[in-house]
Parts: sequence; C-alpha cells; structure tokens
Amino acid sequence: MKLASLYSGGKDSTFSIFKAQQKGHTVECLVTMHPLADDSLLFHYPNSRITEYLADAMQIPLLGFEVKGTSKEDEVKGLEEAILQARSLFGIEGIVHGGISSMFQKQAFDLICNRHDLAAIAPLWHADPLPYMNEIIQSEFNAIIVGVSAMGLGKEWLGRQLDKDSIQKLAFLSKKYGFNLTFEGGEAETLVIDCPLFKKRMEIKKSNIHWDGQRGIFEILEVSLLQK
Repeated sequence: MKLASLYSGGKDSTFSIFKAQQKGHTVECLVTMHPLADDSLLFHYPNSRITEYLADAMQIPLLGFEVKGTSKEDEVKGLEEAILQARSLFGIEGIVHGGISSMFQKQAFDLICNRHDLAAIAPLWHADPLPYMNEIIQSEFNAIIVGVSAMGLGKEWLGRQLDKDSIQKLAFLSKKYGFNLTFEGGEAETLVIDCPLFKKRMEIKKSNIHWDGQRGIFEILEVSLLQK
C-alpha cells in the first residue's frame, strides 16, 4: 500500500516507517506539521524543521505545513488538508503514524482517514513499553531526547542518547514518577539522528539547551548530513 507518514522525526514516527516497510508498504512521502504551540495536542514541537534533513537522509519527499491555530479543531483541520494534498501529489492510499496508546490522536487520525476512504496504519499501537524501547535500540536506531516536561526528567536528559543504560534508568523513573516510558503523553520528545532507514547520518554541530526549572528543550541550531 502507498502511504504517507505523519512524521515528526521522533523515534515513534520513524520506527513506524521501519515497521510499515517490513510489512511491504511503501512510504511515498513524509508529512510534517509545524505547530504554533509547544504544548500541541497532536504534533511534535521541538526541532520540527529538522525533518527536512531527515527526509534527505531517507531520500523520501517531505511536505511541511504550518498549523494556523492552536486549538484541537485547528490542528485536525490542518492535518486533514495536509493529508489530502499528499494524496493529490503522491496518490497515497493511507497514512502511517507512530501512535502507541493515545486514543485522542488515534481517533483524530482515524476520523480523517475514514472521511476520505484512506487506511490508517498504526504498527506500534499498544506496544508493550519496555520491550518496545529495547527493540528500538536493538534495531540500531540512534535517538536523542530533545524535550522534557515531566517530573523525574531533569535538564540532564536534554540531548541524551537512548541506549541500554538510559532505557534502564527511564524505566526506573517511569515507575517512580508515573510517566509513560514511551513518552506518549508528551513527557519527553525525541529525534532520530541515525537508523537503518537513513542513507546518511545526521551530525549535530550546534545546539542550545533551554530550561525553565521544570521543562526544557534541546534546540538544534546547525546540522550536517554525513555519508555512512
């Protein structure tokens, strides 16, 4: 099936492409939404512009869209328009997204797809958190944390790579503080800088950490793509 990926550059949207391709689907384009608010209900906020480089790394066309408002209705409307444009340009038959447990997100995506006779593929839906996080590492995905906004996740996590040690620590903290280990509730945001899908790997050359005492963002200012 020809799909468009709802793509943030994070671990879940990238891994969902990996899984979709394993099942024989083709991803014809990436759709990245650029929200106005950093607490967007549907979309990934930190470093959303970096998806241009990741699209280049995967050699998949990217469609980027500005969300014109901050309400749920604004975001859903913007996404619907983006998906319809992807269908017009690339003849997609459905979308693939990295939803794991958020019924709010899934219902929004399903509603749009049902309205336009498109398939909604969610290969990570109801993935068991700890095995899933370990599978990402075992599949040679190099992801870093670029945003935190949950008790138990301090400034020291910004820019940190997800690996066996950090997953163990996060599993402990998620039990202690009650946040979702996969970050599905917005507790943290990630960015994939290399994985088997990439023809090139991304190198971060300049960055800045913003921390307000409770939450923060690892802002990426300059990157380059390197041959693998």
